[in-house]
Amino acid sequence: MFSGIIETQSRVKSAKNDRNLVLITVERPSDFSDLKLGDSIACNGVCLTVARFDQNEIEFALGAETLQVTGWSAESLRGVSLNLERSLRWGDRVHGHLVSGHVDAVGEVLAHRDLGGSTCFDVRLPGTIAAFVWKKGSWAVNGVSLTVNSVQDGIVSHVLIPETLSRTNLGALKEGDRVNLEADMYARGILRALEGEGKGL
Repeated sequence: MFSGIIETQSRVKSAKNDRNLVLITVERPSDFSDLKLGDSIACNGVCLTVARFDQNEIEFALGAETLQVTGWSAESLRGVSLNLERSLRWGDRVHGHLVSGHVDAVGEVLAHRDLGGSTCFDVRLPGTIAAFVWKKGSWAVNGVSLTVNSVQDGIVSHVLIPETLSRTNLGALKEGDRVNLEADMYARGILRALEGEGKGL
């Protein structure tokens, strides 16, 4: 479980195919001093398991489901800067919202607009998760917990402050780039419960 508050960014040093897996190696952040094999780290919003690490690198194995949902490949990941967040510990403050690291869909960046000190960031909303996204609600974009500023005609707008732009990779995105999206888990659960009323679900 994560909060959507990104700790740092790290570059993918290598990515290679290994049968039905893609193995990626990222630079190990200097302050990630408590790593253990099997730990969960959200990488651009995707919960990945630490398969190997040393003083300089962390390795993850990406399975078929992750590759299908995100559209990632070894070729597309090489050299990419990823948002990283270690999993929450009991007792931590949750400054964003609860994020599972299970990506629901991929969206398209439509625009960045300078608002003088902040930036308006627009993403096309996939119809598959439209029911879970509303004005002033929360969702995760590339693992970043964001408040929805508005939803109109299938476009979700957010206002990004300088701290978010500097700490995450959202500021480097350009029109046409793809981003990982995770809907609010409570919204998904409530809608599922309502749909299941009287159906024995």
